[in-house]
Amino acid sequence: MTDLTVWLEATGAVSAAGGLGYAKIRAPRVYWSLVGMPVTWGRFTLSYRSTMDVCGLTVQPSGLRAFMTRNVARREVQPVPPKIRRVRGTSTGLRVTLRLPAGLEPADLIASSERLRHAWGVHSVTVTETKPGYVELRMTGYDVLRRVRMPRGAQPRDMVVPVALREDGTAFERDYRAAPMALTLGANQSGKSMYQRNLIKGLAQLPVALVGIDCKRGVEQTAYASRLSALVTSPDDAASLLGVLVAEMEDRFDLLSRHGVSDLWELPESTRPVPVVVLVDEIAELFLISSKKDEERRERIVTALIRLAQMARAVGIHLEICGQRFGSDLGKGATMLRAQLTGRVVHRVNDKQTAEMGLNDVAPDAVPVASLIPMERPGTAVAADSSGGWSKIRTPSTTRDEVVAVCRTFAHLVPDLPVLDPFRPAAPVVPAPVAGPSLVKPRPVTP
Repeated sequence: MTDLTVWLEATGAVSAAGGLGYAKIRAPRVYWSLVGMPVTWGRFTLSYRSTMDVCGLTVQPSGLRAFMTRNVARREVQPVPPKIRRVRGTSTGLRVTLRLPAGLEPADLIASSERLRHAWGVHSVTVTETKPGYVELRMTGYDVLRRVRMPRGAQPRDMVVPVALREDGTAFERDYRAAPMALTLGANQSGKSMYQRNLIKGLAQLPVALVGIDCKRGVEQTAYASRLSALVTSPDDAASLLGVLVAEMEDRFDLLSRHGVSDLWELPESTRPVPVVVLVDEIAELFLISSKKDEERRERIVTALIRLAQMARAVGIHLEICGQRFGSDLGKGATMLRAQLTGRVVHRVNDKQTAEMGLNDVAPDAVPVASLIPMERPGTAVAADSSGGWSKIRTPSTTRDEVVAVCRTFAHLVPDLPVLDPFRPAAPVVPAPVAGPSLVKPRPVTP
């Protein structure tokens, strides 16, 4: 009986260890919740002061505090680290809110994030300023980008579309109110198309007009025709469409002037025009010319794009430009247009110069990160904006059929814009695939 008990105890211990090892690889969230988070929380609690001191993230106390410590408490005066206000565990890591003492700024903690990561044994440490004097340390316990799983509450809303997962486990959202114009760069097979699929899938569920410019004969965007208000597949048609959008922009400015407002969202809802999102696939096709007779067309296209990028934000027209490279080598106007594109997403690139085209003017620290994205991680990118902040993201795997099904489900949301009727694509005749559980549920159509 004793031998049997010992055997059962040993078998149970081995099974538990094997189960934890399996969970660490196949179910990292479960492993983190059971083992990783308690261990990391304890390590953080025990070593916090010494780690901050070694990393140079402490300051000398004020004169009054030093006097009270020395003469009243009868203790040695020690440097003061940021004060811990809150520690919260999540399914992917720890969130620690810190109150910075006088003399420290968020940049000091950002510069030491790599040392903090190694000190506490976590996958990554991201520092985010929450309000003046307060920062949040977002510690990720494991590589959440290995298997992308979007947070449950990440749903499209109010011109905000969640399209990817950040390295700290939060959703990366494409906010058209905050960054009205954006540029997406990346080499072949880097994940640009997957990023656009997730973007179109989210935008299709919002009351917006989607305009597609796909000069690769429409191979990418034709499948989404049921949700598009306009689609052009050649540079000549693109020039005509962009001219119409410029005229629409000017009409909307006249509308704002008549109501005495300066922004589309200040208009009464009854008179507010629908927002328009222009999706440009492979911008180089609009800039490059094959003969001298194409120069006039190129000039019209570039001028229209620059005018839209400079002024269309106020009237609810947004540009989403995608390409492999986008710099001065495309010719006159390319650099001027790029300067107006606030949001930047750079996938894996073939050379450092391409990463610099997308990030060097907004987040130069992110250029080395974008240059080292491995080929076996398609969909991984660096997202940045003009604030100087940046983060590593990865888009979830989304099939083309899923996006097509969503576009057909929400085809009733295509707005009535008569100016775009000449460019309205014909609905595809291919039967829609059966909607699986991962697809959004259809909304009732209002008669």
